Amino acid sequence: MTPYRLLFTPIRLGPVEVPNRVVFSAHLTNLAEENRPGSRLRNYYLERARGGCGLIITEEQSVHPSDFAYEKLIHAYEEGVIPHYRRLTAALHGEGVPVFCQINHNGLQGFSFFNDEPLWGPSPVGDGLFREVPQSIGESQIAALAAGYRRVAVHAREGGFDGLELQASHSSILRQFMSPHTNQRSDRWGGSVENRLRLTVECLRAVRQGAGNNLAVGIRLCTDELIDGGLVLDEVVEMAARLDAEGLVDFINTSIGTTARLYMVEGPMSVPAGYQSGHTAAIREAVKVPVIGVGRINDPLMADRLLTGGVCDLVGVVRANIADPDWAAKSRDGQASEIRKCIACNQYCIGLMGLNAPLSCIQNPANGYEAQWGGASFAEGAATGTVTGATTGTLTAGRPKRVWVIGAGPAGMEAAIVAAQYGHRVTLFDREPRLGGNINWIVKVSQRLEFGDLIRNKTAELKRHGAALRLGREVTANTVLEAPPEEAPDAVILATGQEETRPGHIPGMDGPRVRTPIQVLEGPRPASGHALIIDEMGDHQAASLTEYLAGGGCRVTLVTSAFHVGQHLGASLDLELWHGRLGALPDDPVTFVSGHIVMDVSGDPLLLNIQDNTQRNLEGVDLIVPVNAGRPRDGMAAALEGHMAELYRVGDCLAPKDVGEAILDGHRAARRVAGLAVAWE
Repeated sequence: MTPYRLLFTPIRLGPVEVPNRVVFSAHLTNLAEENRPGSRLRNYYLERARGGCGLIITEEQSVHPSDFAYEKLIHAYEEGVIPHYRRLTAALHGEGVPVFCQINHNGLQGFSFFNDEPLWGPSPVGDGLFREVPQSIGESQIAALAAGYRRVAVHAREGGFDGLELQASHSSILRQFMSPHTNQRSDRWGGSVENRLRLTVECLRAVRQGAGNNLAVGIRLCTDELIDGGLVLDEVVEMAARLDAEGLVDFINTSIGTTARLYMVEGPMSVPAGYQSGHTAAIREAVKVPVIGVGRINDPLMADRLLTGGVCDLVGVVRANIADPDWAAKSRDGQASEIRKCIACNQYCIGLMGLNAPLSCIQNPANGYEAQWGGASFAEGAATGTVTGATTGTLTAGRPKRVWVIGAGPAGMEAAIVAAQYGHRVTLFDREPRLGGNINWIVKVSQRLEFGDLIRNKTAELKRHGAALRLGREVTANTVLEAPPEEAPDAVILATGQEETRPGHIPGMDGPRVRTPIQVLEGPRPASGHALIIDEMGDHQAASLTEYLAGGGCRVTLVTSAFHVGQHLGASLDLELWHGRLGALPDDPVTFVSGHIVMDVSGDPLLLNIQDNTQRNLEGVDLIVPVNAGRPRDGMAAALEGHMAELYRVGDCLAPKDVGEAILDGHRAARRVAGLAVAWE
């Protein structure tokens, strides 16, 4: 008996039958090659098609040369894109999965220096993220825009797509015309709901003309911009009902927020799963066509409840399918407990987009390298190396080796998993009695609790692939060198982590008030007093400690030399929500001091203002916590160097890293043990 009533049942979107309700919705990847969907993007989608998704909607494709919002935006308006489309759609159709093309014009949300043309927009109102004021486009440009939508619909039809989705959500000229915030026109394109919706209606009609009768046509709507003077749910419900009544759409996809509220577009870990459900349900009540719901849907039971509860007709499952491309198949086949659950850390799937880097996932380094490292196509892709065969998910790479992985943090766990997956005899050691390394301290902060799922995910993978665990056992260089021949390792992967350090350049750091972050987290939670946190990292380490201590009852002063606190939290969309949570604490217990260096903590901590070179003391401090990079535990590497044929260092014992970098290190090392190239070799 399946626990799902609707999740794996078919549904029709206009002329297209979708085999199940799991949608891999449109999202940016930065995997395009020369502004075309090449092999990397094709393999990325193919992996999710093989993993059981019912429908794939590609990332946005630009409809007009005036839209060049970022370097790797796909130029769908150029006829040369059609052969690339055909290869993409043929690959997905080979897996029995329909594929829709999302088409868009980013309007005022872009940069003019990519094509040396002014941005297009409804009115000269800039976007807070891009900070460039657009020109207010006229009738001829609006006509060219509609013609561009029609042209791209023709290209999509000739390229073999089954449907099209017009983006009118968080980054789209269509939404910008719909919104009273960005549309301040007084002509027939502005003012009333009908007028602000007019451009969308014209473009949908143009797409219908270009697409013909055999392609589904839908739209993705921003259900609420969440900004003063912007679109609100009631208006969007009215707009959706109008589009449905006119027969312009076969389905409606949903979203919430804009670039001004990106933390609601792609909610991070601290936002509840399914958080957009209320807005989605309001749209569904107003229309007759199927509606796609989104918003941190990472659990198949929750997805099915949204369907059976009438919230939506299909579910957009993006980040969960990035973390585990087999999410749908495992759910369908009764293996949901084996899903590598997404934790919504946003570090690589979202954060890397802002760096113009390809999308990835801290738990799944294979993203973008599916042909070499993939999951469902693991055997096929790995065969480009020295793999000789594959059975039941275990690959054989040459002669099986005895592999010792020393250290069971994220780098060590990943190394052990991948080496075992290739058929090697793997033993994973750690001196602690539990897996996970420093992740066990991350989860002490309630808003970072889902990092515990990463440990559970990796633990399950270790067991499935047969790695032996030796926890609570100290391993030294002599343990390795003196191992009996029947146990001696052929390869050693060191993942021994880092040691916390106290900044040696600050006098007083050896004093009794000073604690390292782990010393704070492993002891009783302080319920009073004044804590000074010295942040040299600008990331979650200091932010989490601040929240942990302030939430427990401490007054906290967070000092950083940066010009604002938590400067790296913005990339993962955590900054605003973190500030909001701290601001909601009673009695306002947190003080931020930016642009300052801590000079001395021997007495009352001495702070130096780096802007005006003035100094002051911070009185009444009971606890001092420096947050800084640690020192690699590399002594075993030095002792084993020259004694092992294969010796690798990964994670923090090589250099201090974040969790994703550590996992990538472990993955690479295990592939090298297996005699396989890493992705770029």
